Amino acid sequence: MARYTVLHNFYGSQSWQTFRMFIINERGLRCEYCKQRVLKSSELTLHHIKELTPENVHDVNIGLNPANIMVVHHECHNKIHGRFGHQMTNGVFVVYGPPMAGKTNYVRDRMRRGDLVVDMDQLYSAVSLLPDYDKPINLFSNVIGIHNLLIDNIKTRLGKWSSAWVIGGYADRYKRERLVHDLGAELIFCDVSREECLRRLEIDEDRRYRNDEWSQYINKWFDSYVP
Repeated sequence: MARYTVLHNFYGSQSWQTFRMFIINERGLRCEYCKQRVLKSSELTLHHIKELTPENVHDVNIGLNPANIMVVHHECHNKIHGRFGHQMTNGVFVVYGPPMAGKTNYVRDRMRRGDLVVDMDQLYSAVSLLPDYDKPINLFSNVIGIHNLLIDNIKTRLGKWSSAWVIGGYADRYKRERLVHDLGAELIFCDVSREECLRRLEIDEDRRYRNDEWSQYINKWFDSYVP
């Protein structure tokens, strides 16, 4: 628990208390989650949309940023975090599109801490300690095995994750739709043109020595994609 002392100190600070009252006075005595009004400010708390952690607590753009704050009931706050008997909603999302479309960044911008993310590139990196753009073909069977196990975990809702994100190309419509059906997932398409993907590749410093390889990945996806 010692590593969380920094969070305890932050919430006990004068700067946080002043910020809290400023936000509540500005927005009024209403929960922004359930929309109900309250009689006293003590019935409300501030929820950080991007979760506060020991690593980012001193970043004012997260901790003291009005755009990162919701004013909520204490009970609604527990619902949002799945605490004290409240179960968080288990949303499942399949995020697909061509290479260089920004799928992983899309998920990073929307996921919550504790979400389950299944991303082939990141799995390659996890088992090889190589950058996520360097995918040795001899490890494919190992990586796809881990991937399929995690997909099965999502199907059976194994674990205490809040939401699950599955990231992939999924150019084949039949395989894509079958996965969405099996997972009970929402489908999200990162709709980026071939030209834009190739342009992004050209200016990507990490892939500057792998341009030919990744150009093939991009062109193969567009040549085989069925909307």
